[in-house]
Amino acid sequence: MSIARRPPLGRPPQPAAPPSVTRPVWLPVWSEAAGFRTLRAVLVIPSLFALTYEGFGNLQMALFAAFGGFAHLVVASFGGSRRDKVIAHFGLAVTGSLGLIIGTAVSGVKWLAVLVTIPVVFGIFFAGVAGPNAASGVIAALFPYVLPVATPGTVSTIPDRLAGWWLASAVATVAVLVLSPPSLGDRLRAAAAGSARALAAALDASVAGTATPADHQACQAAKHELMSAFASTPYRPTGLATADQALASVVQYLEWCTTLVADATDGHPNLDRAAQPDRDLIAESAVLLRRVGDLLADQDGIAGASPLPDTTQMERLREASAAYHREPAPDGDYDSAEAAARHAFHAQTISLVVRNIVADSMIATRRADPETIAARRRGWYGVQPEGTESERRVAALYGALGVLTRHASIRSVWFLNSLRASVALAAAVLVADVSGVQHGFWVVLGTLSVLRTNAASTESTALRALGGTVIGFVVGALLLLGIGTSTPALWTALPIAIAVAAYAPGTLPFTFGQAAFTVVIVVLFNLLVPVGWTVGLLRIQDVALGCLVSLAVGVLFWPRGAASVVGDDLADGFRIGAAYLTQSVDWALGNRQEPPDAGPAAVTAGIRLDEALRGFLAEQGAKHLSKQDLWMLVMATMRLRLTAYSLAGLQAPPHARHHHQRGMAYARNALTRAAADLAAFYERVAVLVGRPAPHEVVLPVAVPAFTGLNGTSASAGANGEEASAVAEVSAALAAAGPDGMNDADGEGRAGDTDLVRIITTRHHPHLLWVHEHLQHLSSHADGITGPASHVAEQRRQPWWR
Repeated sequence: MSIARRPPLGRPPQPAAPPSVTRPVWLPVWSEAAGFRTLRAVLVIPSLFALTYEGFGNLQMALFAAFGGFAHLVVASFGGSRRDKVIAHFGLAVTGSLGLIIGTAVSGVKWLAVLVTIPVVFGIFFAGVAGPNAASGVIAALFPYVLPVATPGTVSTIPDRLAGWWLASAVATVAVLVLSPPSLGDRLRAAAAGSARALAAALDASVAGTATPADHQACQAAKHELMSAFASTPYRPTGLATADQALASVVQYLEWCTTLVADATDGHPNLDRAAQPDRDLIAESAVLLRRVGDLLADQDGIAGASPLPDTTQMERLREASAAYHREPAPDGDYDSAEAAARHAFHAQTISLVVRNIVADSMIATRRADPETIAARRRGWYGVQPEGTESERRVAALYGALGVLTRHASIRSVWFLNSLRASVALAAAVLVADVSGVQHGFWVVLGTLSVLRTNAASTESTALRALGGTVIGFVVGALLLLGIGTSTPALWTALPIAIAVAAYAPGTLPFTFGQAAFTVVIVVLFNLLVPVGWTVGLLRIQDVALGCLVSLAVGVLFWPRGAASVVGDDLADGFRIGAAYLTQSVDWALGNRQEPPDAGPAAVTAGIRLDEALRGFLAEQGAKHLSKQDLWMLVMATMRLRLTAYSLAGLQAPPHARHHHQRGMAYARNALTRAAADLAAFYERVAVLVGRPAPHEVVLPVAVPAFTGLNGTSASAGANGEEASAVAEVSAALAAAGPDGMNDADGEGRAGDTDLVRIITTRHHPHLLWVHEHLQHLSSHADGITGPASHVAEQRRQPWWR
């Protein structure tokens, strides 16, 4: 089939930015979330400190209650529902308790403390891969470890320290639940709901014949909003929990569905000329997408607010569409038969994607039955949903564990950051001991505060941390000179200092936050031991040592930071995706006996790439690559993986594996060559964005011309026998028999394990499916060559540039 395609839809036009108004950097930005965070901190932290120190008279309990409150209320920031927040704070309390016990137990033997710090810090950091709440709680979970490991103490102090930590954890959790701003809803779920509704409106209008380019532009705009919500956070907004994985799958399928709808309406916005069964199927898909939008937008989980999506009717319409196309094709020209076949293909493909969206959205909103969850779990990890329910559960668990274990690689930004942090904090514990500083905890905390994912941003943060500490020391010294060490005056100053430190994150520059925290330290320690302004001077010294440790580790361990990991993970995504595509095409064409097995590796590569890119975009400093280009490459790897996954479900029927008709043999060979050309293209892109070799010359990558099943001429390299068979192929693809296949083969309709069977040819209907999948990839390949070249150029620059 010779199919002309327009280039992929570009980005929607962006409205002109309003003229910017310069504001002083010291002027805080108003934030409702920061306001509530400040209110919670001011009410809880001074109260806990007063209760434990003045009321109970327990120094250890007071110290850990104060720092525990700061960890729970200021450092950690958990999102999600009230249930999610309770679970996150409880997990932080348990993790912190383990760290506190270990830190206290080893603090007396410094060499042991240094050695133990490496696995403890690595484990806490690496646990952040589990989800966004786990990631945002990493630094807070390290507080109860670094404080005792660098502070003199014996095992006998553990009960008092645990009491202070758990008191802070319990009160802080209640404060978060009671004193939180009204939820504006999950932005990602809201964006997914908007994308589903936009797709539903576009499909409805296309079937009715009233669609305009504006309808499809609205789909693209909703998709960009969805991907912006998905890409805007420094941590992956979904974790490894079942509901999180389902929501991540919904995002991916909505993005793919938008692309499929754009392909289906390519050249003409309406689908009113499709066969009636296909129009009915598309209309039902639109109904389900609209219900998915309502379901995802129902933040309060009000049962019965709108009908839940049910795919029963859509499955009946899919069968009706397949049965319609199994009937003898009416007399008509080749173009009419080709158009009808393509409409049927798009109707069935969109309905299959919608079926997965419905299942995943039900799981994401916790309304799915166990069988659906077990079946979809396998799909999240690149495995086809087959086998019994228990087999599906075991395979899903194995897939989740496989993702975690495959994160244990230098290709994973979580692994690298965990290793870097563990080495840095262990070095800080060693330096604190060797230097004999009075407050070793500040050295370790200073290291933790300024350590970033690359040397350049670590250096910048270190300078600002030192500057902020100096400012805080000056302010604290002036404060103490003005009020002295009067206990009432210090108690008055404490909540004010805490208010500034709590409001600063995200609203004031890092330097101001560091200064505010230094003032808190000065006031807090003067309440414990009135020594005056000299405590601030000691903190400057200790933070300077911590900054030097961070800078040294940043230069020695992966100075490029996440940028190099992004390139390596992009290369893995394209390389593994190309292998997965080759396996899936061979499987669909009957050239492979075993099902494709590269799916789990492709899923893992995709997750690692997503995490690496978020880490890179969260790094401070100028970026030499645009965010849009990078996410375009990430979406290209996702599209490659989902297309391969779709093809992996299209097993060639048994009669096709043994059919020796010349034309069909040529058709299979032509599709095999087309798949090989695409795989080779993705391999070249992988080399381009991958780790540069010495003296390597970067060459541009060209998209291979896609011929596929061309009904008018043989593809390049075809021999005479193959060329003579082209006419036979064209005739076979343009006709349909009563059963949709050669009766002489003695085969009936394919089983339920096939992806779908649209019978548009007399012998081999699955060839059309393979062709359309490859055409889909080829039509979107042009958009990745430019961004890939930009990544290649940047990777070949020195790390300090």
